[in-house]
Amino acid sequence: MRRARKYLMAAFSLLLCFTIVACSSNNGKSNSNSNGSVNENAEASTADPNEPGWRSKTDPITFDWYINFSWFGAKWGEDLTSQYITKKTGVSVNFIVPPGNENEKLNTMIASGDLPDFITIDVSNDAVKKMIEGELVLPLNQLADQYDPYFYKVADPAKLAWLKQDDGHVYGYPNASSSSEDFKKYGQNFTSAQTFLVKKDMYEAIGSPDMRTPEGFLNALKAAKEKFPEVNGQPLIPLGLQEFTDVGNNALGDHLMNFLALPREKDGKVYDRTTDPDYVAWLKTFREANELGLLSKDIFIDKRPQMEEKIAQGRYFAMIYQRTDMSAQNATLYQQDPNSVYIAVDGPANTNLDQPTLSGPGIGGWTLTMISKKVKDKERAMQFLSYMVSEEGQKDASLGEKGVTYDSIDGKDQLKPEVVELMNKDGAASGKKYGVSYQYWMLMDTNMRMQWDPPAAEPGKQVEDWTKGKTVSFSLYDGINPTGTSEEGIIANKVNQQWGKVLPKLMFAKLDNEFDKIFADYLEFRKDAGYEKVEAYQNAQIEKNKKKMEELNQ
Repeated sequence: MRRARKYLMAAFSLLLCFTIVACSSNNGKSNSNSNGSVNENAEASTADPNEPGWRSKTDPITFDWYINFSWFGAKWGEDLTSQYITKKTGVSVNFIVPPGNENEKLNTMIASGDLPDFITIDVSNDAVKKMIEGELVLPLNQLADQYDPYFYKVADPAKLAWLKQDDGHVYGYPNASSSSEDFKKYGQNFTSAQTFLVKKDMYEAIGSPDMRTPEGFLNALKAAKEKFPEVNGQPLIPLGLQEFTDVGNNALGDHLMNFLALPREKDGKVYDRTTDPDYVAWLKTFREANELGLLSKDIFIDKRPQMEEKIAQGRYFAMIYQRTDMSAQNATLYQQDPNSVYIAVDGPANTNLDQPTLSGPGIGGWTLTMISKKVKDKERAMQFLSYMVSEEGQKDASLGEKGVTYDSIDGKDQLKPEVVELMNKDGAASGKKYGVSYQYWMLMDTNMRMQWDPPAAEPGKQVEDWTKGKTVSFSLYDGINPTGTSEEGIIANKVNQQWGKVLPKLMFAKLDNEFDKIFADYLEFRKDAGYEKVEAYQNAQIEKNKKKMEELNQ
């Protein structure tokens, strides 16, 4: 993921070990309460706040790091970059990835209270609040105070202020995060992952039609299916989407809504984008597409691995998809035939054919990385997090080791030509061999990393450039949805789960009047569930965010 934005430890001796095993695995760190939380009254660190804490101890240690994305496949130690980071810091990582449904795996761990050392999770995931409320994760600010005050030298104060909870603590650090100041500084270079993609050769063969209107969209899908019924002996899939999950499909949610440039607020109140006439009209367009045989059954059941395989085979004609999630497959297609790649074009639009408002990097970021109260070594964990957040860590993760994967070329530190060549030719092979760039994205500061990114090359350049000028910040709406076990959170979860059941039914409706009945029933279900309390919560959070933003911008 390229540019996808900006995103704490001298030790105290262990006073008490409960078992010999605990002593050996914990490397002698304490200053915690019996429940694993950091002691707020503990003595502050005597470490030099101007020196990286990780340098004080580099003996070998392995942390378990849970990544709440089933598609994540990197293996620490397999590539040159992770080998270099381990050689430098002493830290190795054992990644834990859910084999199937991420929420089921994470909820099971939360219920048991047994979490790995590090957890990386989508910032909007309901489990974030569950872990905080359940005291399963440690406040980073307390860890920094006690073990590594250097964290405050490298962490972005705007991000820490934004992520501070009502109890005054910060429990996670974001990746791909950009403040309003970042938008002022880097905004012209900001891109979005949200794209509408078409297969270049097929699209041009049917006359490069305008697909911004429902009629033009359906006609293009029909034309592609008629002209290209098969791709290498396999049926063409006219339209690809993101995964269908238990809460819907993001391609038919925020992704589509942003293409339609639907506002987030109207008259100072949160806008119900789900009931917007343009949005409903486009959902009906997809229903009609299914009626016409233009929605393959595959799109309702395939997960990302299956989708990646079909992208690499060029079996989709059009896709409402994230460009960053298919870049490796698109590079493979490009090597086979530059005309067989997927390109970004203008897709579904509102009635006025307004330019889309694509989601750019918000201050809350894409994911949060948190430290579990069960962490085997608080000091080393906090130091490692500080290192990864720092410019030194960002550079190491981006470029790897000097003389191995990068050199100073023409006065600039940059990846070696052979590394860039493999990245552009075969992203998967490059990840396994080199591990540079965004292989380890969990704490990536995409603004900082711009200075080390190689120039964009085709086919990624076209899809990336297409999003420039259409990318906006939705930071004001970060974290406005209720989560956890609050009344509003329970209602929101119930409504979201219902939408996950309703959305496929809308697509499979035989006629528009059947669609209308299903949609009306959903709105009634939402009302009966108490959805007005969710909206009231959202409005209150927006006002809080506005005040936060004003304070940050002063």
